[in-house]
Amino acid sequence: MDFALSERAASYLARLEDFMTKHVYPAEPVYASQHAELVAAGRPHEVPPIVEELKVLAREAGLWNLFLPDVSGLTNTEYATLAEVMGRSPLLAPEATNCAAPDTGNMEVLHLFGTPEQQDKWLKPLLNGEIRSCFGMTEPDVASSDATNIATSIVRDGDHYVINGRKWWTTGAADPRCKIMILMGKTDPDGHPYLQQSMVLVPLDAPGVTIVRSLPVFGRHDQQGHCEILLEDVRVPVENLIGEEGGGFAIAQARLGPGRIHHSMRAIGMAERALELMCQRAVDRVAFGKPLAQQGVVQQQIAESRIAIEQARLLTLKTAWLIDTVGAKGARTEVAAIKVVAPRVAGEVIDRAIQVHGGGGVSDDFPLAAMWAGARSLRLADGPDEVHLRSVARTELAPYLGK
Repeated sequence: MDFALSERAASYLARLEDFMTKHVYPAEPVYASQHAELVAAGRPHEVPPIVEELKVLAREAGLWNLFLPDVSGLTNTEYATLAEVMGRSPLLAPEATNCAAPDTGNMEVLHLFGTPEQQDKWLKPLLNGEIRSCFGMTEPDVASSDATNIATSIVRDGDHYVINGRKWWTTGAADPRCKIMILMGKTDPDGHPYLQQSMVLVPLDAPGVTIVRSLPVFGRHDQQGHCEILLEDVRVPVENLIGEEGGGFAIAQARLGPGRIHHSMRAIGMAERALELMCQRAVDRVAFGKPLAQQGVVQQQIAESRIAIEQARLLTLKTAWLIDTVGAKGARTEVAAIKVVAPRVAGEVIDRAIQVHGGGGVSDDFPLAAMWAGARSLRLADGPDEVHLRSVARTELAPYLGK
């Protein structure tokens, strides 16, 4: 395995790090202030103006749509390194560079499986950062960790599909810029368990689409929202089907491989920044007659954090390399493993950093509390830990069970 960056990737990395230092980190307090003003004005899901300013600067620097190999020319392994840097400022950097979830996964789906008409209508404005999108899969009434449980119905009626169901944790749907949802539902409830599902494009302004509420995460309401959405007799043209009927499950799996690399490396970026904040705090604060950095218990926390980050990064880079060389299917076990390891490590490192910061760590004076909430949520997003552990265990046990 070779994780060395190409000349192209090294150029992107240098420009991205410069962009983070000059523009993104200084914009974090501006974002917080502007978001607070919008909340006070009763517009909590409207994007703070600083984000659009950062997007202009990122495009000028050539830091745009880096996640898509056909645009950036980067391998998954190379992009992973950039995703880690973006993860250091998770509220700003990914969106500023048009590399934020769930848009990245949705753009990949449209790029790989969309018709020319779908790409022209939805992919182009997404790639240009003109609109945002959401992904409707999880449902409140079933255990959505098992995708075969998805109950939302998609019924053919002449030249239209009629959709009925309820989704939740539909990230991004509260943002006024969010115009389209890729929805997963059942077109053939009596078919093979993995051929029942299909994906269709549902405009959020379609009659019958109701955003019921935006769900808080540990009491925090994110700007883009995580929404419960009710769909009542929603009609969309059959041309809004992505791929073929019954192909939803396969498309979902294709979407999740690279996406989990992105999530994992951003989580590692959060952990890396948390460790830096922990070290700085340990040097600056004095307790019981000496700096925290000289206290044995704090030194252990710092050492444990460094070791865990290095292990998680290496496993994630290995997984990205496998996707590049043998494909997502060949890296299935590793993809499942990093989805468990990276958010877990990030959460543990951030938690230690919070502890070293004392009361400040759980406040909004530092980014740690928001980071912790994000890392903890990631252990449920795109499948809970238990599903991925089950997948790894099955692969490990297969030779012993004669399978």
